[in-house]
This record gives sequence, structure tokens and C-alpha cells, in this order.
Amino acid sequence: MTQAKFNTSTMPEFDMAQQLRDEADIVEYLRQVLADGDGAELAAALGHIAKARGMTEIANASGIRREALYKALRPHSQPRFETIQRVCKALGVQLTVEQSQ
Repeated sequence: MTQAKFNTSTMPEFDMAQQLRDEADIVEYLRQVLADGDGAELAAALGHIAKARGMTEIANASGIRREALYKALRPHSQPRFETIQRVCKALGVQLTVEQSQ
């Protein structure tokens, strides 16, 4: 029996923004990212959500230039907390604090 070869270079690139179809998807995605505790991943996740919603719209709502928003929310970036707050507000989400269990 011979195995068929699978060429991964012909597969489309995964785009997280395409998976965020509704508010429940967005909320669950943010919960998982926050549970991991990686600040750079949070910035990237907000970038995926902004892309899913429309980067220009989020840029306008947050008062941050679109180019600066792309730069701040790329993977491995370290945006200022003020930027995170403004983007969250524009997205209609808020980060909350709970006591650890």
C-alpha cells in the first residue's frame, strides 16, 4: 500500500479573523487568550478581531490611525495599555478582573 503525498504549500493560509463570525466567538477567543496570560498574544488577538470587524472602522472608533493600529496589534507587539483600552472600547468589549481560584 502506498501513501499519497500531501502538499501543504497548496493549502490556504489560516486566518483567525475569518473564524470570528459573531460576538460569542469573539468573547470566547478573548477569554482563551487572556487565560494564557501573554500580553503580545492579546494584542494580536485584538488585531484579529479588529480585522474581522473592519480595521478602518475600528481605527476611526478608537481614534488611532489605521496604519498605527496595524502596527500596534501585530503579533509580538507590545502596545501601550491606553491603546489596548481604546481598541477594546471601539470593539465593544471590556477586560475584567477576577480573583484567582
